[in-house]
Amino acid sequence: MGIQRDRVRFNVGGRIFETTATTLANAGRNSMFGAMFDENWNLQQQSINSGGGGEYFLDRNPDCFSVLLDLLRTQELYLPSNIPEKLLYREALYYGLLDHVRLAKWGQFDGNRLGLSRSVKGQAPGDGTAIRAGPDGGCCVAHGSMVHVYDWMMEEHPPINLDYQRVNDVGWVDSENVVVSVCERPSRGDGGMGLFSSSSGELRYKFQVRHEEQTKSFTAGPLSFSSDYKIYSSCKGRSNEYGIGVWDQVSGKQVDFYYEPPGWSLGEADKLQWLNGTNCLLVATLFPRKDNCYISLLDFREKKRMVWNWSDIGAPLTIDERRVRDAIAMEESNSVCVVNEYEELGFIDLRISGGGIRWSSRSRLMKGKMPDEPCYPKLALHEGQLFSSMDDCISVFCGPDWVLTSRLRNSYGGSICDFSIGGDRLFALHSEENVFDIWETPPPPVI
Repeated sequence: MGIQRDRVRFNVGGRIFETTATTLANAGRNSMFGAMFDENWNLQQQSINSGGGGEYFLDRNPDCFSVLLDLLRTQELYLPSNIPEKLLYREALYYGLLDHVRLAKWGQFDGNRLGLSRSVKGQAPGDGTAIRAGPDGGCCVAHGSMVHVYDWMMEEHPPINLDYQRVNDVGWVDSENVVVSVCERPSRGDGGMGLFSSSSGELRYKFQVRHEEQTKSFTAGPLSFSSDYKIYSSCKGRSNEYGIGVWDQVSGKQVDFYYEPPGWSLGEADKLQWLNGTNCLLVATLFPRKDNCYISLLDFREKKRMVWNWSDIGAPLTIDERRVRDAIAMEESNSVCVVNEYEELGFIDLRISGGGIRWSSRSRLMKGKMPDEPCYPKLALHEGQLFSSMDDCISVFCGPDWVLTSRLRNSYGGSICDFSIGGDRLFALHSEENVFDIWETPPPPVI
């Protein structure tokens, strides 16, 4: 890189600042300051409005500019008491430095170092459906027929109102758009999925199911998103037709539909998970929705779509009744991890269709039955760490044997009904008070 080490002068709102091209280069290509350099990282002379005497004039807040310039110099964020956080974030957005601010506020995600940042009380008590972390550190919370969307500063945007339709799942397409799946109302035929603006709550597109040149009414369930911009959802038609629908994220058009094969349960799936390495979709229908559990992998490139399957039909239950409550595929180890009501982890070999579960005793931490109104355990996999919720805490497992390494617990709000990881944060939704917790990794010390 041929970075020039010339001094650069800015006039920001009437105040003069001097820095170097090296400091400005720390902002990166996607920032406003990155636009001041050519492709070889040489400072361009006429990249932004310049005044007399070689100054670059910016009609912005000089106090915030000073904070952000110091952040580029030191990688540390110091916010004086006279500058509101919202004002700094607004200015950081203008300069394209929001990612730098976020990195200075919390470090790269590590489940063993997470600390509780804050708890946010929901808009209504009880019955939270799902929480989903956004790619930029925000989240959305489904509650009844509403989806409440928060940006990374935990400022709530206008909610998404589904007109008394029950929300089944929510997913982020990107930081500006979310997909919501809802139940069909038979009298109105208005179920399915919609693409909504995360900032305004406005409906941008409604996804349809078409079969034999006819548009079908359907209830949409769990969602998943692939790396090639496809949306997957389990679907249930009016006549109990079950299957998996596939839509293009860009055009919104249906591109495929896989109907439930005889003797297998797909349509009322509890979980979908896209596997980037194998280009397959994991579909899981779990207890207690069904008396028997079904887990399968679908390859939509193959004529025979189901390429792997497992079910506990015919499998003898132990005295503990080890019924599968959640499942997640782990491609690196060619296995599917499952969890039961005792927070025991089990593993199914993806290389053997229909094989048994190898239960791990290392993770059994609870004894006795679930509470009268339980929140069933959920699983998540993030950067080589495995997470499992149980009652009011989340356990973190690491290493090749998935040994318990830490637990996250907050007593406020009751049992955890759902949690999600994204944007270097973990969000945990409690059922009783509809409170969600925000867990962050402290930033590393600057030496």
